[in-house]
Amino acid sequence: MPTAREALLDAARAALATRPWPAVRMVDVSAAAGVSRQTLYNEFGSKDGLALALVRCAADTYLAGVERALGSAGGTGDRLAATAAWTVRATRADALVRGLLTGCWEERLPRPAHPVRPPGSPVTAQSPADTGPPTPAELLGRARDRAVAALDEGHPPRDPAALAVTCELALRLALSYALVPPSPGATGDGVPLVRDIVDRRPDVAA
Repeated sequence: MPTAREALLDAARAALATRPWPAVRMVDVSAAAGVSRQTLYNEFGSKDGLALALVRCAADTYLAGVERALGSAGGTGDRLAATAAWTVRATRADALVRGLLTGCWEERLPRPAHPVRPPGSPVTAQSPADTGPPTPAELLGRARDRAVAALDEGHPPRDPAALAVTCELALRLALSYALVPPSPGATGDGVPLVRDIVDRRPDVAA
C-alpha cells in the first residue's frame, strides 16, 4: 500500500497530465490521494515543495532506468545502446524528464527554482528538502558516472577518461534524437550510432 507521500505524488502527476501546473489545486490533489490537505502540507510544505518533489522524483525515475539499462546483458556497446534507448524513451514520454535533461521547460509544467539563500547563510546543514532539482549538466553527469561505474566493473583495466567520454557521447547523442526526431521510417533512438561509437573506440570496448 502506498504511503501518503507516494499517493500525493501520484495524484499530482495525474492532475498534471490533464491540466497545467498553475491550475492544479492542492485541495484537489489531497482529495484524489485520499488524505487531508493538512497532510499534504505536512509532507511538502507548499505547492512549490510539491513541485520540487515531483521534479526530483522524475530525476530519480530516470536514473533508476539508466541503472536497469546498464544491468542488461551484453558488452559495452549493447549496454550503452540500451541506456541511450531508455534516455530517448524517457525524454519523449515524460515532459519533466525532458525539462530536467534539456533545460527546456513547457509553460504548463512546474519549474521549481534552486533555493536562494541570503548572503553569508550556512549551507553545510542543508537538508534534501532545501536543495533544488539537478541542472541538465548535473543529471547527465550522474547518468554518465553510473555508466562508467557499471561498465568498468569486472573488466580489464581501461582508460577511465576515454570511457567517461564515450558514455557522455552516447547520452548526448540520445538526447539529440529525443529533441529532434528523425525522418519518418528512420531509426529513432540512436542505438546503431552508439554501437558504432563504441566499436571505433577499442580503449573502451569490451
